[in-house]
Amino acid sequence: MVAFTLMIKLLHPLLLCLTLLVACTPVAEDPVMVVYVVVDGRNLTYDVSEPITVGEFLDQIEVSLGELDAVSPQLFTQVSDGIQITVRRISEETYCEDNEIPYERRTLIDERLEAGAEVLFEPGQNGLERQCFRVQVVDGIRAAPVAVGAATIITSPRPEVVYVGPTTTLDPVEVRGTLAYISGGNAWVMRGSSDTRHPVTNTSDLDPLRAFSLSPDGRQLLITRITTEDSTFGNQLHLIPDVNAAQPEVLPLLPTNILWADWVPGRTNTLSYTRAEPRPTSPGWGAFNDLWLMTIDPSTGEEVVITPLIEESPGRGGPFSWWGRSYAWSPDGSQLAWVHADGVGTVNLDSGELNPPLAQYEVFSPRSDWSWRTTVSWSPDNSLMTAVIHGPPVGSESPERSPVFDVALMDTTGAFSATVVDQAGIWALPKFSPTLNSPDGLATGYLAYLKARQPLVSVGDSAEYDLVIADFDGSNARILFPAEGQRGITQRDYAWSPDGTQIAAVYQGNIWVIDVISGVASQVTLDGGAQSPVWMP
Repeated sequence: MVAFTLMIKLLHPLLLCLTLLVACTPVAEDPVMVVYVVVDGRNLTYDVSEPITVGEFLDQIEVSLGELDAVSPQLFTQVSDGIQITVRRISEETYCEDNEIPYERRTLIDERLEAGAEVLFEPGQNGLERQCFRVQVVDGIRAAPVAVGAATIITSPRPEVVYVGPTTTLDPVEVRGTLAYISGGNAWVMRGSSDTRHPVTNTSDLDPLRAFSLSPDGRQLLITRITTEDSTFGNQLHLIPDVNAAQPEVLPLLPTNILWADWVPGRTNTLSYTRAEPRPTSPGWGAFNDLWLMTIDPSTGEEVVITPLIEESPGRGGPFSWWGRSYAWSPDGSQLAWVHADGVGTVNLDSGELNPPLAQYEVFSPRSDWSWRTTVSWSPDNSLMTAVIHGPPVGSESPERSPVFDVALMDTTGAFSATVVDQAGIWALPKFSPTLNSPDGLATGYLAYLKARQPLVSVGDSAEYDLVIADFDGSNARILFPAEGQRGITQRDYAWSPDGTQIAAVYQGNIWVIDVISGVASQVTLDGGAQSPVWMP
């Protein structure tokens, strides 16, 4: 106990000294940091003694920031001694400029003019486009303007159209019957000889996709004229009562918004047509899938009788029914073929009902807003039809994207259907010739079709084809046109002459007449814009 007391006495002075030393030591203060700020053209200096971020510090010294202002270093950066905070004031301005779009000069060959002659058909007009720009202003200094998106077309330019006379001439070629075609939006006709060619319209508004058909006697011409000023769907049927008149009349008919129209063989002054309604969605129309017969007074174009053969049925056109059903009359008008996206058949002309298909195939639809339709040609005796049939896949592609398209023959009674040309191409357009009389007195004829040079790549506009003729069953096929070594046909338009000895084909924008026996081909137009040839007696 004595020892413990003695130890306490010895430690007491030591503890007292330590307490005094602690009490006399000064408390450490936070270090002062120097911060430099560059803002609004001023250089400012601040002392900072507490931890703080750049953003918090700017708030503390009441420097407000705009939405686009830039701060360096970034706002979340911790302030340190000697740091420089730079605030750049940024704003943006926008403005738009209107600029003219120069019009182009377009020259069209007019075979009515002398060589070297020019006639202004339509004056040109500049268009107008609006381009908007964004300009960034940094601390009062404007940067270079930057275009905002593409220019907006306010008014499209209208080209100057000038007709010029051809600089070359063509030797006349015999034309057996009346050959009509479209060029420059107008109907042209030649009869007996190619040097008789002349326009029968001058409005440049024909719609070649809908109706362009000579009557069976080759005198009346059925046309559709576009009724809209832009590319939207809209047209009206018109009649040219006599294409051989010195000044042919063009008479408006009652039907409008036509998808297909043609003369009815065997019925005088009677035509057939199917209609659609314009729509804002692709492809621009919705088909009614109807069919009407109309008898007209050829002198006035007034309707005498209008009869519905197939009632309006928008949803009964098979797959892609909104695109529309096509039709084709037999040579004597006793039968009518229908065409859907997935098949071909005939119509019961008594009831207006569609008979079961003679051929069915998978729809070809590489896009959701488009589907392919075949064409149909009847044999001269009305017993057979020929059409292009969509074939099965050749690889791993889906059936609706198969690149195979064959030419097939179908008996109209449904007795048989047979492929006669494998992999001909999507635009083969097989057509029977009129009946020919052979030297031994037997009736004969040909089957013509276009054969793709690359059969599995036949869809595009640049796909090249050869014109081939064969016997009705597809045997003894031979290339008729063009000559070996020349570019293939890219415009899929051709027509048989009424006697079956010539074919008029569109090649590089011009009509060529090819003799079927000799193979001699003669160019008969020069304007480079020909399409849709039709040929009647």
